[in-house]
Amino acid sequence: MRTRAALAAAASVTLVLLGFGLAGCAGDSSPLPPRVGAPSASAPAPDAAAPEATSCNPRASLRPSGALPAPGRMPAGSTMATIQKRGRLILGTSQDTLLFSSRNPFSGKVEGFDVDMARQLAQAIFGNPDKIQIKVIGYDKRVSSVVDGSVDIVADTMTANCARWKDVDFSTIYYNAGQKVLVNSTSGAKSINDLGGRKVCAASGSTSYDNIAKVPTKPIAVAKPAFGDCLVAFQQNEVDAISTDDTILAGMAAQDPYAKVVGPRFTDEPYGMATSKKTPDFTRFVNAVLEKNKQNGTWAATYKRWLGAFGAAPQPPKAEYQ
Repeated sequence: MRTRAALAAAASVTLVLLGFGLAGCAGDSSPLPPRVGAPSASAPAPDAAAPEATSCNPRASLRPSGALPAPGRMPAGSTMATIQKRGRLILGTSQDTLLFSSRNPFSGKVEGFDVDMARQLAQAIFGNPDKIQIKVIGYDKRVSSVVDGSVDIVADTMTANCARWKDVDFSTIYYNAGQKVLVNSTSGAKSINDLGGRKVCAASGSTSYDNIAKVPTKPIAVAKPAFGDCLVAFQQNEVDAISTDDTILAGMAAQDPYAKVVGPRFTDEPYGMATSKKTPDFTRFVNAVLEKNKQNGTWAATYKRWLGAFGAAPQPPKAEYQ
């Protein structure tokens, strides 16, 4: 067994100073209201997860209506006009999801792929991508933050699924991820199925945690407040593995030379931006901006900026509409 105390301590410093805690994979898996008796920080998952709602096509959003208005000239009475009058778009996101929304230790700004998705919306509304206010929220607060109106939109590696669609609307899918597993570099495990009876960490309340409970070989799901806490637990040999979205695991592996990501994706995690059900006009506007940016190369350039280390930009997810 490797000696990892120094590495774990270094990771803790990294999480605090660099904002690379990698929290917030699919996150807040339960619909509103929050689950009663949510798992504790070390509670194992139940033998069988609750049935997943499959009564919708979670990828299908509201179709854009007409051409985009010019920046600074939002239609009177629209949600976009209200945002324009306020002078800023309010984004809910995390500050410790490496590559997607993490705090830059030098500038202090939260930045990443998700943040740039929202900045492109600010550009479309104001003609200025900097007219954005970032509210750092817990990934278990993403649905409620949209419902209570404290943010205009959430972009935070958030999986669009039917359970969440009951409480919020989603944009069309802007990124396709999938769950894998991170293990010791000397491990013989080839996939999550090889970890039956072993402790696998995920963030409490995340869909990643729920998905571990569905694996037939029954790995033991261990909940931690955030994925950064999972990384420290892994480096202290408290858990055998971590399981969450593949891109986030890659960020973890980059921080730990004794770790590797294994296996095929065993889930499909389509990321959408969450909006209020009270603002369908805004959802349609968001979808129009997304479609424009997929067509004009902005999406590909954003991918290259933040995720280019994984290879050339793939084709962006094709929009599906209700």
